[in-house]
Amino acid sequence: MRDLISGAGYMLEGFSLLRKPGLRRFVLMPLLINILLFGGLIGWAYGWVDESSRAMVSGLPEWLHWLRYVVVPVFVLTSLVAIFYSFSILANLIAAPFNGLLAEAVECHLTGQSLQSDWRQVLRDILPSIMSELRKLLYFTLRAVPLLLLLLVPLVNVAASVLWVLFSAWMMTVQYMDYPMANHHLFFKDQRARLRKRPLLAWSFGGLVMLCTLVPVLNFIVMPAAVAGATAIWVREGDLRK
Repeated sequence: MRDLISGAGYMLEGFSLLRKPGLRRFVLMPLLINILLFGGLIGWAYGWVDESSRAMVSGLPEWLHWLRYVVVPVFVLTSLVAIFYSFSILANLIAAPFNGLLAEAVECHLTGQSLQSDWRQVLRDILPSIMSELRKLLYFTLRAVPLLLLLLVPLVNVAASVLWVLFSAWMMTVQYMDYPMANHHLFFKDQRARLRKRPLLAWSFGGLVMLCTLVPVLNFIVMPAAVAGATAIWVREGDLRK
């Protein structure tokens, strides 16, 4: 139970860390990228989901109209998670080098160390960061496609939606823990192995990240806040560093 509470607490701490004077300049680029992507996405996403759910209900035979109380909420939730998570992947792909520098700055702030990297390091890290993001994208795709296909099967999609939400929360944590871990030369395979030691921590942190991503306006600052929160996890949860 402690991990369920602390995981969400780290995400909330991430929001508070963004206000620290020494960290604000590192938040600027991730924040701008998120605003540009999500600013154009919000209206379209909610409009499409609303129209699609109405069309789904109208296509049901009258004797199955009771299913709208089950199918429609599942469809709305899973669709929004899928859409916003897809755009989160794109935002992180673009912002990956800047997120790595933000993670290092947050770690230095929490540990009292001095920052070693600068914006020239960001330029050197662009290609490795993009390759890391593409590996995560492949991992996500190979698992997401079967789950999304199950969501198309009536009744089965109710159970599949639960698996989809858990998987999405796990991927959110994998996504953002990558930045502080990669700064210490721990890469995708090792990252997943260490996070499996604390699955409840991963699900609660990633679950709150996912929920915040669905909230208009708040989702503008989710990416830098999640990077900061993930870095706090890395600094404070010693067993993940072993």
